[in-house]
This record gives sequence, structure tokens and C-alpha cells, in this order.
Amino acid sequence: MIYFLVGTAGAIGAVLRYAVGILFFTNSSFPITTLIVNLIGCFLLAWFTTSLFKRFSFSPMIRTAVSTGFVGSFTTFSAVSVETVTMFQSGNVLLAVLYVFISFSGGLLMSSLGFQRSRE
Repeated sequence: MIYFLVGTAGAIGAVLRYAVGILFFTNSSFPITTLIVNLIGCFLLAWFTTSLFKRFSFSPMIRTAVSTGFVGSFTTFSAVSVETVTMFQSGNVLLAVLYVFISFSGGLLMSSLGFQRSRE
């Protein structure tokens, strides 16, 4: 049953990830779509684990499905890695460094906001 729940939540996360990609698609060399989904995912995972899962009595299977399946498929660290290497290889060193900086510092900020939001 857990595999079904994680797979279903993962499919939902992947479809939403694709939808955000379509909605925010640009021909820019800066991967704004990946940045957006990863920042949203950082907030959601922090909020889910500190607020939603504690406020409502979800089974461990549902918590795993939402955190690993949904958020895990919605966000993508592998894309950050590939996009960063691609920018370096294209000579966009400053853009690559900026992307990594925004991804990690923004991710920490969004996680912090998710934790703060859970206390309200």
C-alpha cells in the first residue's frame, strides 16, 4: 500500500512540476522554473512536517507519500546540478554561481519560513 501511495503522490508532484514548467517557461539561460519549484518545495516540506502533520493525525504512510512522493517528485536537485554544470560549460560562470547561491540560500530561507508559518 505504501508503494501505491508514494507512487500516486509522486505522480501528482511530477504533473504539478511539469505544469509549473509550462507556466513559467522562458528561453532564458537562467533556470527560473527549477528555482521556483525547489523554493516552493523547501517551504512545503518544512510546513508539512512541522505543522500539517502535527496538526492533523495522518498515518506514517500518508506522511511518507506526501513528503517523499509528492514533494520529492515536485522538487529536483538533479536538475539544479545539471543546469549548473551546463551553465559553467557554456561560460555563464557568474550566472551558475548566482543560481547555486540563490538555490541554497533561498531554500534555507523558504524552509525557515515554512517552519515559522507552522508556529502561527
